[in-house]
Amino acid sequence: MIYDQFLDGGFSMDKSEEIVVMLRRIIRVTDLRSKQLARESGLTPPQYMILSAIAEMGDTAIRNIADEVNLTQATVTTIIDKLENKNLIKRVRSDKDKRIVHATLTESGRNTVENAPQMLQNQFLEKYSQLEEWEQTYLLSALQRIVNLMQADTLDASPFLHVGDIDHTYSGTTN
Repeated sequence: MIYDQFLDGGFSMDKSEEIVVMLRRIIRVTDLRSKQLARESGLTPPQYMILSAIAEMGDTAIRNIADEVNLTQATVTTIIDKLENKNLIKRVRSDKDKRIVHATLTESGRNTVENAPQMLQNQFLEKYSQLEEWEQTYLLSALQRIVNLMQADTLDASPFLHVGDIDHTYSGTTN
């Protein structure tokens, strides 16, 4: 790999080039893990996050799921449509208020969540939580600055890692 040649002294990179290489590595690992998730479970990261939220929360209203995964209710509804078509969840009207629709996992949905590979963000968060507080703050500050330098600080971003798409095109919603 070219980067290894840089490390071995075959080439020299300035710090800005090293940063770009590191950003590309982050993008690449995110993409690879998304593809692994799709290959092993048939799910996109947003679909997995919603299934996981339902597994954690139990039968719950769509609004609660949207709040939990930090997506709009409309986006969650679209994703739930796809999960229902895959027979991973089912919708059930609330006993207390028939206007409220709950999502619940099917047996197939439970099996999918249990057998899916661990999300990259979960592995990252486990390791990140083991760092000293000053190092966590330093990394957060550095990443916030990079986001600002890339003029990406106004982009909407969900709290899960996802690059590329498996079975859809971008139209403002995420599958």
